[in-house]
Amino acid sequence: MALMRWMFIALLLTLAGSALAAGIEIREFDDPVMEQRYRDLTASMRCPLCENQAIDDSDAPISGDMRERVYLLLQDGQSDIEIINHMVQRFGDYILYNPRLENRTYLLWGLPIGLVILGVVVVVLMVRARRNASAKALSAEERARLDALINRERSS
Repeated sequence: MALMRWMFIALLLTLAGSALAAGIEIREFDDPVMEQRYRDLTASMRCPLCENQAIDDSDAPISGDMRERVYLLLQDGQSDIEIINHMVQRFGDYILYNPRLENRTYLLWGLPIGLVILGVVVVVLMVRARRNASAKALSAEERARLDALINRERSS
């Protein structure tokens, strides 16, 4: 029983030590709007090292540097656009979760719209083809009976 207690205490100390070693970044903001801007900016940028993780969630050293840079630029009074442009210039377009609409990204932005339009056209063509096929599938006698039923329905 004593061995289990010591193992449990050792586990707790190990976890506490690793949490302290990871470090907690504390950012001081005088203005809650500035703090929200910081959160929004760091959430909108992707870590260049991590696969698909925002810099506000990443433990990679480069993400820490990027968060520090965003903080300093905010403290210097730069706008969100200026900060994003600075970070893109330094790290490339990869860091943006939402790529900009430029000549080289038209296909990226236009392809989903084009596929939806193509899908609608295909569905319309399939519906028309089925209507025409069902109308042509009737024999002359069946067509005459159908016309008689339709005329009887209209005259009622």
